[in-house]
Amino acid sequence: MKSLLLCLLLWPLSVLATDAEMGDDPIEAVFRVGVLANHGVGEAKQRWQPMMNYLSDRVPGIRFEVEPLDFDAMRESLLDLRIQFIVTNPGQYLSLSNEMPLSWLATMRSRKHNGATYAIGSTIIVRSDSPVQDIEQLEGARIVASDPQALGGYQATIGLLNRRGLDAGNFFADVRFLGFPLEPLVYQVRDGMVDGAITPYCTLEEMVDSGLVRREDFRVLNSMRPEGYDCEISTSLYPNWSFAASDKVPARITQMVTKALFELPSDSEAAIRARTLGWTAPISQLTVIRLYEELLLHGNSTRPLELVRAWLKANLEYGISLVLILFAGMVYHLWLEYKFRQKSDSLIAAERTLRDRELMLERMQSAAILGEIGAGLAHELNQPIAAITQYSEGGLMALKQEGHGCAEQRLLAVEEVLGKINRQSMRAGAVVHRIRSLLRRRRASPEAVLMSSLMSEALALFQRPLEQQRVQLTLHQEGEERPLLGDAVGLSQLLVNLLKNALDAMEARTEARQIDITLDFEASKPGSTARVRWLRLELLDNGSGLKAEAAELMLSFATTKDEGLGLGLAICRDVVNQHGGDIQLQNRQVGRGCRVTVWLPLLTEDESA
Repeated sequence: MKSLLLCLLLWPLSVLATDAEMGDDPIEAVFRVGVLANHGVGEAKQRWQPMMNYLSDRVPGIRFEVEPLDFDAMRESLLDLRIQFIVTNPGQYLSLSNEMPLSWLATMRSRKHNGATYAIGSTIIVRSDSPVQDIEQLEGARIVASDPQALGGYQATIGLLNRRGLDAGNFFADVRFLGFPLEPLVYQVRDGMVDGAITPYCTLEEMVDSGLVRREDFRVLNSMRPEGYDCEISTSLYPNWSFAASDKVPARITQMVTKALFELPSDSEAAIRARTLGWTAPISQLTVIRLYEELLLHGNSTRPLELVRAWLKANLEYGISLVLILFAGMVYHLWLEYKFRQKSDSLIAAERTLRDRELMLERMQSAAILGEIGAGLAHELNQPIAAITQYSEGGLMALKQEGHGCAEQRLLAVEEVLGKINRQSMRAGAVVHRIRSLLRRRRASPEAVLMSSLMSEALALFQRPLEQQRVQLTLHQEGEERPLLGDAVGLSQLLVNLLKNALDAMEARTEARQIDITLDFEASKPGSTARVRWLRLELLDNGSGLKAEAAELMLSFATTKDEGLGLGLAICRDVVNQHGGDIQLQNRQVGRGCRVTVWLPLLTEDESA
């Protein structure tokens, strides 16, 4: 009982360790299939190895191996992740599915009985000269069976006794479980060592066909032969063997295995050796479930409540200790929940305050960027303003020259000048609008955005710094441009931050300075579905490179600059995440500098239309 209590306490930890060790994907290209070895290990390998070879041919890159096991070994191997698939009776499948997640793939069609899917049951045999004529006369008899977990054997027989109103738990005087192979069960009856044997369906006929025993030496109790079936049976029939997969097997593999099972030719070596006409979709297990609801297994006939009472009576001190442990755990849980709720409001308030401050600092970052590019802004505004002044003076002069040319020519000249003045004023307004957009940290409605236009605007803002630092900038575009759905202001700030970081990284460089920008509209993002089209934005510089881990630099307030706020890359990360994309930072593998790669989903043709 001490070991039972220890197992109950440690069981959740063992389950967690098992999940962590296996992971979501297989760690090798070999999958082991546990099969019920009811006729011995050698016979099981001969029967199922061709089926494994067939699956290996149908599932590329995967090799399947057969693992003959009994009931207990199959359970332990599945729990320890030593096998990934099982082929067993539906009774054990249901039992195992209560302990671990299993995927039920297919039900086997018997090669006998015209391909029936109900081919599991029990045959109760006695010697032909035995005085026992019916099942009721076996009360107090000595019986042999294969295993207490055998659906087509002991369990089906106990279900039959229960339905006849017999006390199945105390019906037999002695029941011995001989395990596998099954042949010794029949030999024990033949040699008079027991009064009867509970054998799986068709075991007796298979031994007779193999010349191991004579049919006239045995008699089947409660004999029935359903129409279309080849063997005598004593109990009801239940669904045939199931092919199931552990939940650790990737869905792609289980789908290919299921497809291969359904397409197994009935005349193939794999089907003939496995004694099957093929596999079909999983059939209902309702009859097995009802049997298990009725079942009171030998040696465990008392109800669960009575078992608990008996254990408490024999182990009172352990029972009290267990109750105290459970009570202490409940009290501790309630105390933790109280403390958690007590701190909840203050934590929520603190989080809200931090978010407000982060928003203020983001605005400060935008203001800092604006101050740094102020010189470039002044340079850009001076040009259109000077042009407007010149054009307006020229227009006035044209109006004052009354003696030169006709009035129509002067009117055309003035109209041309006014057009030039209008274009320059629009240019100046666009410059101011771009700068104001950088400071708006607002949630704009998504709209179709052309990244090349945003890139041109961002480069225009940095035209003077690029000239002052003598930076050679190249812009490449691959594929036909497609729009993306997003916030133009946020994407503009993303581009400005990346360009500003690249310029800062090259500030101390004395050699040639280079920035290479690529816009790839036909890129394939690793790990994404084929239906999604992606834009790959890549920016390369030959500056000082990353001075810390990329994940650390993209956290808020993390910076390697003396006067930096540590929000530029954090803002870039947030903008990319809001658009459903991904951003990656790394040092260049060849030469100095940094590589920034941004993935953004593009609109499909239907969406863009």
